[in-house]
Amino acid sequence: MVEPPYTAGSVAGTGARRKTPSMPPPPPSPEQPQPAPAKKSAGRDLRAAIGVGVGLGAVIIASLFVVKAVFVGVVVAAVVVGVWELTSRLAERKGIHVPLVPLAVGGAAMVVAGYVWGTTGAWTATALTALAVLVWRMTRPAEDYLRDVTAGVFTTFYVPFLATFVVMMLAADDGPRRVLVFLLLTVISDTGAYAVGWRFGSHKLAPRISPGKTREGLAGAMGFAMVAGALLMQFLIDDGRWWQGILLGLAAAGSATLGDLGESMIKRDLGIKDMGTLLPGHGGIMDRLDSLLPTAPVVWLLLVLFVGQG
Repeated sequence: MVEPPYTAGSVAGTGARRKTPSMPPPPPSPEQPQPAPAKKSAGRDLRAAIGVGVGLGAVIIASLFVVKAVFVGVVVAAVVVGVWELTSRLAERKGIHVPLVPLAVGGAAMVVAGYVWGTTGAWTATALTALAVLVWRMTRPAEDYLRDVTAGVFTTFYVPFLATFVVMMLAADDGPRRVLVFLLLTVISDTGAYAVGWRFGSHKLAPRISPGKTREGLAGAMGFAMVAGALLMQFLIDDGRWWQGILLGLAAAGSATLGDLGESMIKRDLGIKDMGTLLPGHGGIMDRLDSLLPTAPVVWLLLVLFVGQG
């Protein structure tokens, strides 16, 4: 039989006091590993975003350099889908009913008029589209008429009118190269903002509008766009100069950032993350047009000032 452990007191029948053998101290426990710091995340499916981005880029470049009319059709399609996304979100989240038919038809006409007749055609089609919105809304009850038509006129200028500057660039003799410069500057600006902001960003740019944007990211956008602008103006645009490209890149980065912040403000007011779900990893068409639309008139104007209408 195994004896029970002795205690420090008397043990019956022995008359002796025995001490319990002292136990060795437990071995020191190894240090608990500290959790690795969480890595920054882009918040989207990067594989899907890259795949969709490459696919869109291929379609745009192919249409741009094959037949100009095909690219005009791509712009028209983007405008119509963008208008549909924006008006749908306004109706769902705010109960604002913007007439879609006159905006879609008028938006397509504005793009075509801008390509064929330039600024005169763009402005004329814009005025007629806004008038059509006012008249079309009269078929509904008068309640909230002013609110609905105000949103309709805003949509007219925000999406199709700004898009007309893209096709007005295209109408020049070297139009495809001008549009390519515009697209590359906007994409490179966004890429520079993302890369530098993700790696070094610590000072918020506009935390109440877009918490993910930083001042470091803005600096990255400007730096990347200025370098790209200098190279693109020097080697792609006839009679272009590198210093003009620096100014062009700086202006494009600023307008792209403001455009992104502007759409972020709209989405924050609507209480949504994306305007749509058409493009996996990107959101909707409007989530891709946010920085392109306000940059188009800036690049168009500076190219006209630097090298003429073409």
